[in-house]
Amino acid sequence: MKKILILAISILIMLPAVAQNKKLGNETDEQKKERLAWWTNDRFGMFIHFGLYALPGRHEWVKNFERTTNEAYQKYFDLFNPDLYDAREWAKKAKEAGMKYAVITTKHHEGFCLFDSKLTDYKATNTPFKRDLIREFVDAFRAEGLKVGFYYSLIDWHHPDFTVDRVHSQRQDNPANYAELNKGRDMNVYRKYLHGQVRELLTNYGKIDIIWLDFSYPGEYGKGHEDWNSKDLLALIRKLQPGIIVDDRLDLGDYEDGQDFVTPEQYKVDKWPERYGKKFAWETCQTFSGSWGYYRDEMSWKDTKQLLGLLIETVSKGGNLLLNVGPTARGDFDSRADQALANMGKWMKHNSRSIYGCTEAPENFKTPASGVLTYNPTTNRLYIHLLDYPLQNLRLPDYKGKVKYAQFLHDGSEIRFQENGNDVNLSLPVFKPNYEIPVLELILN
Repeated sequence: MKKILILAISILIMLPAVAQNKKLGNETDEQKKERLAWWTNDRFGMFIHFGLYALPGRHEWVKNFERTTNEAYQKYFDLFNPDLYDAREWAKKAKEAGMKYAVITTKHHEGFCLFDSKLTDYKATNTPFKRDLIREFVDAFRAEGLKVGFYYSLIDWHHPDFTVDRVHSQRQDNPANYAELNKGRDMNVYRKYLHGQVRELLTNYGKIDIIWLDFSYPGEYGKGHEDWNSKDLLALIRKLQPGIIVDDRLDLGDYEDGQDFVTPEQYKVDKWPERYGKKFAWETCQTFSGSWGYYRDEMSWKDTKQLLGLLIETVSKGGNLLLNVGPTARGDFDSRADQALANMGKWMKHNSRSIYGCTEAPENFKTPASGVLTYNPTTNRLYIHLLDYPLQNLRLPDYKGKVKYAQFLHDGSEIRFQENGNDVNLSLPVFKPNYEIPVLELILN
């Protein structure tokens, strides 16, 4: 049931808006390009899902899946004490993995706040932990030179005025019961709370580079832009943090500037996504396994080649990868996550030049067999990622006259080549280099 529910939500979020070319502001395409320049250069970020759900360790939607009441869920609040939490260690691990920015859940759907909000008592500073995790996160990641972003849930299964709907933890199978369930609940009150907390987050922690608002699900017994007053919320965000980058889950798809980027979740795109008649900035969010929050017994973890493939294929289509970690209830990373990050870091140490500043290759460069291309338009270098290592010869169709020099990226060692008709043949060593996915760097004419 849970996989079907999540898939349905993801598909709904990603339904393309009808291109109407309407705008809420007057920012030009060039101004937007400049504002997003650091993000489209950096390409690789860390998502962090952390909250009370780490204690049951059964998925971040555990309150929803098990239809748990606030009273029954209270035990996790009373016991929340991530004594091993060290934001400096998190930041170092992100940096060593080659990540350039990080986005953390300040509040997830369960309603629990990791920050010291003045608008609620349901926050980390009122638990046995007694600390503002977000303050420590911001300071630590900035100290490592990483950009910082905040995830904030539009949804709140704890707030008494958030009306029960089809994805609420206290939802009912019989729609006739909703009116009774929502007696005394007032979305006007919740909207003020939502806007107030966003104001706190974008006022009290200095410059914030990204805000990830999650998520809208319009329709019967759902919620969309009117429920969040999304236009005013976006205007508030832009006013408080003019340079911030905003995701696409406010249900403002009718407006070209109602979002800065689109967010395909947990799947690979076939091509660079288009919106409003043009290629649009995008970022795919992905997990190591099947959940976002810590899930002790979930074992479907991706291997290193799959994770690197996600990163490479995303950049090859002009996108960013936001790769998630779900810390344990004690506040450190699962050993499996640590290993995955370390493996990616080993590859990125010598191959990140094929990721940072790179994008989709020009159309006149055909992708060779078993390869994925990325391209740096500033340096005019083409990168061939060898997902399956060939036997000595690699043919590049229609590359005649295009290649000045070829080398392995990891060590800068020359790769000899010769032209054969319209093709270029690269002579590779028999033994595959000791990297999960070797990379060839072509210096172009």
